[in-house]
Amino acid sequence: MPNSTQTRITPLSWATMALLALIWGGSFLSIRVALEQVGVLTVVAFRVGLAASVLWGYVLLRGLPVPRGWTWILSCLFLGFFNNILPFCLIVWGQTHIPSGLAGILNASNVIFSVGLAALIFRDERLTARKTIGIALGVAGVAMTIGPGVLTHLDLTSLGQLAILGASLSYAVSSIFSRHRLRAVRPEVVAAGMLTVSSLVMIPAALMVEGMPSFAYHLQTWGALGYISVISTAFAYILFYRVLVTAGAGNVSLVTLMIAPVAVVLGAVVYAEALPHGAYLGLGLLALGMLVIDGRLTAIFRVKPA
Repeated sequence: MPNSTQTRITPLSWATMALLALIWGGSFLSIRVALEQVGVLTVVAFRVGLAASVLWGYVLLRGLPVPRGWTWILSCLFLGFFNNILPFCLIVWGQTHIPSGLAGILNASNVIFSVGLAALIFRDERLTARKTIGIALGVAGVAMTIGPGVLTHLDLTSLGQLAILGASLSYAVSSIFSRHRLRAVRPEVVAAGMLTVSSLVMIPAALMVEGMPSFAYHLQTWGALGYISVISTAFAYILFYRVLVTAGAGNVSLVTLMIAPVAVVLGAVVYAEALPHGAYLGLGLLALGMLVIDGRLTAIFRVKPA
């Protein structure tokens, strides 16, 4: 059981999370580019297959120890489903119906799920009054972003938004599991293991449903596939799991709030995406929630004794 001392985000962790935000913010745009020529399942198959190959090459070159036994295999199965297969498919499918910038904003709901779940499980990430207020602001931001009618008038747009929210919840579950069960395993090995499981599922599924890919893609499509596979999956997972150990499952989820502005700006610049005003207001509330959860905002206004 973790001790009750509360985890803090160090300057190095913040810097790593900022880099992750830039990388993952660009993935929403890359997915949209890839979807112009590639099917949903095939995009995911490329992503997990290429990323697994890159990571296993890294693991072998470094000679990193790989766990054995059913506990390790079952952990990879769990993470492969909740951290790759389910969220990747939901995000890619969701982006066929909503703008990439909006997907980036909704993805920020991950912090709400992660902080809440971590508070229930880990003593060093308990739900303080400050975190409660931050989560409430985040929930309000999500509600503002998706709009009040998303549950009463379901269509492909609203289902696309709900798909992104489902992916965020799935990511939160996998982060909690990773911190609880895999603290002693190198992050590169964890990522390689779960991506291997994901590849064994997604490659056959893509072939059966969408057929053999043509591979006659445009250069920008190959660039997008390479980016989401090598940069925003293989390399990003190494960074993510390292900061997860030091910052905690709830704190590291704050990176999803940092992703949203990057996704919005790239979508607006490249595809001239015009999001509803509620989306920007929702992003503002989500960002405010992040500052409150972190504690620096409240520290500014705290009255110091004379």
